[in-house]
Amino acid sequence: MNEPRELWVAVLRLDLGIPGARSKKDRRQVVRSLKERLRSRFGVSCVEVGDVESWTRAALGLSFCAGAEGECGKLADEIVEYARNDPGAMLGRVERDVFRYAGEET
Repeated sequence: MNEPRELWVAVLRLDLGIPGARSKKDRRQVVRSLKERLRSRFGVSCVEVGDVESWTRAALGLSFCAGAEGECGKLADEIVEYARNDPGAMLGRVERDVFRYAGEET
């Protein structure tokens, strides 16, 4: 039987400013668009977290797995750069954690 591959998990929180939003509807459109593009382009899980009442601020939580720590770090860097270049949102604080998952032996 083959040795099990390592499993690395990455978690990101992206705080966003949405300067062009004049209503909750404007904000939702920007957030929904970015979430869908992140999911499609990078194959990650992405949800809105935090306060959803502000018209001009949002936060996204993302997670994904890889077989090596370096793969997680590289993908996280690509995601942050992609979000930084989004025309509808301004990337603020980024929180990032990468850890090795050590599941139970069966």
